[in-house]
Amino acid sequence: MRTHDTPIRVDHVGVAVESVEDAEPVLLALGCERLTVEPVEDRFRWAYYRLGDASRLELIEPVAEDTFLTKFLDENGPGLHHVTLEVADIDAVIESLREHGLRVVDRAEFDTWTEAFVSPGNPTGALFQLMEYHDDYHEDRLPSEELFVNGSRVGELFKR
Repeated sequence: MRTHDTPIRVDHVGVAVESVEDAEPVLLALGCERLTVEPVEDRFRWAYYRLGDASRLELIEPVAEDTFLTKFLDENGPGLHHVTLEVADIDAVIESLREHGLRVVDRAEFDTWTEAFVSPGNPTGALFQLMEYHDDYHEDRLPSEELFVNGSRVGELFKR
């Protein structure tokens, strides 16, 4: 079986919490710096943190009843929710995963990014989110140096 040859890296680790305000002091004590807090469709909100020069953590808090996040918290309590991998070519990575017998779910394309998830039913037990950021992802958000690992999208490296 072949594997993909597209650049890929850890973008961030998502942690499900009941309350960003209650959980944030832990990250601040570790030396994290909060970059942004954003609501998502009145279902949840996420707070994004930088730790050091390339590590990022995300706290995810439900703001609506009966969402994937409330279900996760009810079943598992607070803790690791997902690992987000930034990919330069999401379709190549999805094809490689499927060729290796892994289940990819919920592929969706949005205005500024495309995402898909590797089912946690894989041997690692982890939910992996694949993200391919489009060129205009940073518009109306933080500057590129704040949003991306080491200041640039992995897709920019792929084109060189």
